[in-house]
Amino acid sequence: MAIKCIDEIEIAGKRLFIRVDFNVPLGDGNQVKDATKIVAALPTIRYAVEKGATVILASHLGRPKGTVMPELSLAPIARRLSELLGKEVVMAPDCVGEAVRSLVTKMKQGEVLLLENLRFHAEETDNDQGFSKQLAGLADIYVSDAFGAAHRAHASTEGIAHHLEVAVCGFLMKKEIEYLVNVLASPKRPFVAILGGAKVSDKIGVVKNLMGKVDTILIGGGMAYTFLRARGYEVGRSLVEDDKVPLAKGILKEAQERQVDLRLPLDLVVAKDFTPDAEHKVVAIQEIPAGWTAMGIGPKTVEAFAAVIKGARTIVWNGPLGVFEMEAFAKGNEEVAKAVVASGALSIVGGGDSIAALNALGLADKITHISTGGGATLELLEGKTLPGVAVLDR
Repeated sequence: MAIKCIDEIEIAGKRLFIRVDFNVPLGDGNQVKDATKIVAALPTIRYAVEKGATVILASHLGRPKGTVMPELSLAPIARRLSELLGKEVVMAPDCVGEAVRSLVTKMKQGEVLLLENLRFHAEETDNDQGFSKQLAGLADIYVSDAFGAAHRAHASTEGIAHHLEVAVCGFLMKKEIEYLVNVLASPKRPFVAILGGAKVSDKIGVVKNLMGKVDTILIGGGMAYTFLRARGYEVGRSLVEDDKVPLAKGILKEAQERQVDLRLPLDLVVAKDFTPDAEHKVVAIQEIPAGWTAMGIGPKTVEAFAAVIKGARTIVWNGPLGVFEMEAFAKGNEEVAKAVVASGALSIVGGGDSIAALNALGLADKITHISTGGGATLELLEGKTLPGVAVLDR
């Protein structure tokens, strides 16, 4: 997927509208709690500044649904970005309108302006063409670097590109596409997928798409219990999507037919209650007590999964393999994370919970690529085309 990148065009003296994903958590006193997404956008912003472009940044924050909510202003993000860039980032009073146009007109080369929350206007999520045109009127070139929002056809992610002659990707977007599309299209083998998270319904498309690409699928977390039920096991009070059991049966049958090695847990850590200090024990999958809840994978499963991971050359992981937030049930997920790092394979990890678990273990920097997208990552793993990518210049 050869999409044109910011470093392939002339940008000196040009006004760049860079769509970034600064949808970050704010803590006490409206301070940025986690700047990971802001840091991820820095290479593109720094490059544009160094090359003498005028930089106009735009993002959403939260879901204000077309109303101005002061607690969702991007002002704290402008302050944090100024610190990270080592230069002033001017905060605009809005993202469209005369005051914004006036600010843009007075900007000099190398200066940076951050527009106010795009979703203060309902026209943003409606992909309103008039609103898209107003945003486009601020700049000469559109740069898409908000991978986390690329699965949405909104005014700033899709509509704007139709009103500017040049629409390219930034370095973050390029990296995401490189790993999630190009690498997965021709992976080094064995290729192993590790899928977790709460629900089968969230991962149906991913499982089906990866079935034709991977050698082995390892399934854990909440979604595993629906598959275990499909295989005829009683799973106590564990999370099961009853309406998805027939679908899980179909996936298991398809894996067998396509000779994909789809593995489910062999044992589980189960608890009397869904609480951090609940009574718990390790049981084989055929011995889950009635009334108990599965909270994570057991040691035999870890051993079996780790043996597969050890021989892998490419690994994609989406979703945790248990209730990793509770210390008593985090070990299985931790051991699998360590196995992924120790394998030396090219590793791609997506999903907020998976990343949070890796950060907690201090292993995030040992993963080849950590995807910044949630829904966008899943949709690419499903083999879908993202609207925010489809509009960019080839």
